[in-house]
Amino acid sequence: MPTIAELAERYSARLAGSGNTVVSGLATLAEAGPSHLAFLANPLYRNEAATCLAGGLIISEADYEFLQSHPSNQSRSYLITSNPYALFARIAQEFARISQPTFKPGIHPTAVIETGARIASSAHIGPHCFVDKNAIIGERVVLVSHVHVGENASIGDDSVLHPQVTLYFDCAIGARAIIHSGTVIGSDGFGFAPDLAAGEWVKVPQTGKVLIGDDVEIGSNTSIDRGAMANTIIEDGCKIDNLVQIAHNVHIGSLTVIAGNTAIAGSTVIGKMCMIGGSTSFSGHLKIADRTTISGGTTIIRSIDRPGQHYTSIFPMLPHADWEKNAAILRTLDKMRHKIKDLEKQLKSLTTDKK
Repeated sequence: MPTIAELAERYSARLAGSGNTVVSGLATLAEAGPSHLAFLANPLYRNEAATCLAGGLIISEADYEFLQSHPSNQSRSYLITSNPYALFARIAQEFARISQPTFKPGIHPTAVIETGARIASSAHIGPHCFVDKNAIIGERVVLVSHVHVGENASIGDDSVLHPQVTLYFDCAIGARAIIHSGTVIGSDGFGFAPDLAAGEWVKVPQTGKVLIGDDVEIGSNTSIDRGAMANTIIEDGCKIDNLVQIAHNVHIGSLTVIAGNTAIAGSTVIGKMCMIGGSTSFSGHLKIADRTTISGGTTIIRSIDRPGQHYTSIFPMLPHADWEKNAAILRTLDKMRHKIKDLEKQLKSLTTDKK
């Protein structure tokens, strides 16, 4: 286990205190003990940080100065950085690697590998996985168990697919991806042409692919539809939460993060480095500018062309009785608008008569 001083050197953080404490793990401010490393990223928790028992704290310069006025903190060690949360995440990755299961190279006897599939010798193909013909599995890829990889699909080096992931034919996942259980990549997009005369919906063939870049993580039970004719594209570094629906021909720019229960309708293009809150919904054929932030629960029905803006369409929570009153007013807004226009006309007429 590393000391706090060793972590400071490894991650280029400023060390305050002796740094001799050996770190046994990371913990929250409330649960940390003398051998734990905790972090403070929100000034609202300064008082809790001041009284916590952590042997070390990852902290900003401003919060460090505040805590130095508290007498109980003089013997603690600090890792001081401009971004405590990011440093915590990097150190947490180091400790997580120690506890995560290891997967030895090889193919489990229950796995089915079709003729023509190319599997790197360093890959791990777990129990009951299926790899179809001409699929490509890169170096050190892990298919944990019950993973389906379709014909001509490919998975880049060092990617991990957890149990029950389905990768349809012709779709591609880049390097270092993490795909969680139950996710489906490459199912048909929702494309049907109405033929009222015949009394039916005519299925539009979904002949495109899903192309996923490097360093992408996708949560459990997310669905990403293949394109209708063009491709559905997820660029490098995107992080997508559980239970997200991404429809056909959607294009998501690099480093965009999308929280759970979001639904993105077909042919929408989302820019780079966007942050999308949970349960957001997008109408189809929209374009969203780079670095857009969208609050959870927002409905986006028009394109956003100004980069770096924050959008919210949530009505704040109210006691139900107050909400009913406001809802009643909202229902009459159109009538109120017409009355205001009539009053404006009358006022204009009176003003003209006086002249």
